[in-house]
Amino acid sequence: MSGQRIDYYDSPETPRANNLVPSANVVVANDLQHLSTNHDPTASAALTGLRSEVRDFLRRQRFPARIDSWLTAVDREFSKALGQRGWLGMTWAKRYGGHERTALERYVVVEELLAAGAPVAGHWFADRQVGPSLVRHGTEAQKKHFLPKIAAGECFFAIGMSEPDSGSDLASVRTRAVKSGSDWVISGTKVWTSNAHLSDYLLLLARTGPAAGDDARHKNLTQIIVPLTSHGITINPIRNLDGQHHFNEVVLDKVRVPQDLTVGAVGEGWSQVTGELAFERSGPERFLSSFPLLREFAGAAAMVQEDAQLVAIGRACSELMALRRLSMHVAEAIDDGQIPAVQAALVKVVGTTFESAMTQRIRDSTMDESLLAADTALGQRLIEAELLQLGYTLRGGTNEILHGIIAKGLAR
Repeated sequence: MSGQRIDYYDSPETPRANNLVPSANVVVANDLQHLSTNHDPTASAALTGLRSEVRDFLRRQRFPARIDSWLTAVDREFSKALGQRGWLGMTWAKRYGGHERTALERYVVVEELLAAGAPVAGHWFADRQVGPSLVRHGTEAQKKHFLPKIAAGECFFAIGMSEPDSGSDLASVRTRAVKSGSDWVISGTKVWTSNAHLSDYLLLLARTGPAAGDDARHKNLTQIIVPLTSHGITINPIRNLDGQHHFNEVVLDKVRVPQDLTVGAVGEGWSQVTGELAFERSGPERFLSSFPLLREFAGAAAMVQEDAQLVAIGRACSELMALRRLSMHVAEAIDDGQIPAVQAALVKVVGTTFESAMTQRIRDSTMDESLLAADTALGQRLIEAELLQLGYTLRGGTNEILHGIIAKGLAR
């Protein structure tokens, strides 16, 4: 690791910490915000300037740093503020409200927001995957209607893929959409639908034809935009152990939706959603969801100087460097028009495994239990992470299923 470094966010209230792990040339500060290496593609002058701009913006905001902020923290005004800065829909064409910037520029903005634990959940799915799907598959009318609103932070989407009793078997979709005049009539149930109760639309995967036989399971699937104010929709909360509500069950009972809200070709939903999953699985949220916890842990370790904690920090930082580089490689591939499904699955598997393990390492390496008290910042972040970490390896496709996808992809 010679020559590698950790860059970080300097808080005006917090001095730099000591060099805690000299053998790894790792510097840790109370406001650790960003990992970089000598070969960091985001280290150009332009991207460094953009990173500083985002950090300056975040310093002026007032929000509690949250674990899993891309799922648990919705703030419409914050989303609109990002839209006003041009930090949503960054890679899309200007004629659709976008800004024609690169995937790496978007990556810089996203990782800074995640590292800060900012309230980005409201616009997250719309910006991350719905917008890119519309860019690829949407009609001109859909692009003109939805993309400018998403880029402005004014239109929130939920994702309607998972269903009861299906696990990660997405091809087992039973929600049906039947043509009736110029409409679809949709009936079925979706589960684990994050923030549907706070969203405007649902990007739904429905079966629009028979599914007999293994080959047909991947056929006759169609994506449809469903307004969540439609008659016949019931949204039931699924609460976490601590009472938090961001998951939902969405029941559709003969919901009528105009057929002009069909995304892409009828029956081609399977190929569309598998491409969409590359956006979902490969981003820095797959390994930065718990970054506010690591930042607090680094601050405690700087004061206590316990060997076990320093080792845990060094290990976390080295793993983050590798994960970040892999994730940026996928961002660059997407920027080139590729659909790197296998690499995206790798980011998701390795990243979520890392986050689950890191949470446990932090608890195991902290000998002074007072540091983990519920009234301390470190204790609060650790409790949040422990409550949420069980879902890390499940969402976006279970890691067990993704192991198969990776193996098949590498075998080709």
